[in-house]
Amino acid sequence: MSKKVYCVAQFLPKEGKDAELFRVLQSLEPNTLREDGCLQYIVTRQISSPFAEGKSFPIAFNEIWADLPSFEAHCQRAEIAQFFERYCLAEDGLAADWNVCIYSDEPANFDAPKLA
Repeated sequence: MSKKVYCVAQFLPKEGKDAELFRVLQSLEPNTLREDGCLQYIVTRQISSPFAEGKSFPIAFNEIWADLPSFEAHCQRAEIAQFFERYCLAEDGLAADWNVCIYSDEPANFDAPKLA
């Protein structure tokens, strides 16, 4: 097991903005890949396969960070905050919706009682 943090950041482009949003997200890659603790940071687009028919937003970053502090430092960088302000939160932004989740490969206490 490790202290690595795995992030999937998904984006739903506004109608007709798919390519433009993808290019903007690609522009974040070079600087982010130079950050301390960044092990992988790549924007991808969803493709069709009869073996992977799950529901998802069509654009997703697949990220691996050395640890939680590295991920959190990334999220607080001006470039990332400005991206969310300009392209996600602004009324004229390119993203209609987004979903950012992080995961760990460390086992949790799955035997704990589940909340109702």
